[in-house]
Amino acid sequence: MRTAVCPGSFDPITFGHLDIIHRASALFDRVIVLVAVNEQKKPMFTPDERADLIKRVTGDIENVEVDICRGLIADYVRKAGAVAIVKGLRAVTDFEYEFQMSLVNRSIYDGAETVFLTTSSENMYLSSSVAKQVAYYGGDISGFIPGCILADVQARMTKQDDV
Repeated sequence: MRTAVCPGSFDPITFGHLDIIHRASALFDRVIVLVAVNEQKKPMFTPDERADLIKRVTGDIENVEVDICRGLIADYVRKAGAVAIVKGLRAVTDFEYEFQMSLVNRSIYDGAETVFLTTSSENMYLSSSVAKQVAYYGGDISGFIPGCILADVQARMTKQDDV
């Protein structure tokens, strides 16, 4: 069984993330969507909440699982017996950062191969940060976030605004 790990912050998961997950699920027997915890970031959702949101939007994809990683991605890949790390690329700036991270992961665990999938053209501009910024100012994010979690994201933005 060929397992891939698809790590990210997913704060929150967007249609861009979902596109990469769907495409990875067609390439690998098993895909673990991994909520990577970065202690240097201040996320809108907790790791458990993000994992729940991902489960809700990927529930119809049979070979997708969701997990949380509070350590190094390369260590997780080794322990999971994965053959690849899948990362989505929107622009050249994404490539520069992700290429650097792929080299770091390979230096930690030489079995950590990274597979880059380019985003669909309709998602090139889309990121969790963009979705949060638009939501913060009351904009319509229904084109950015899957409908089954839209109310959760909007409610959290309202809470953030009230603080």
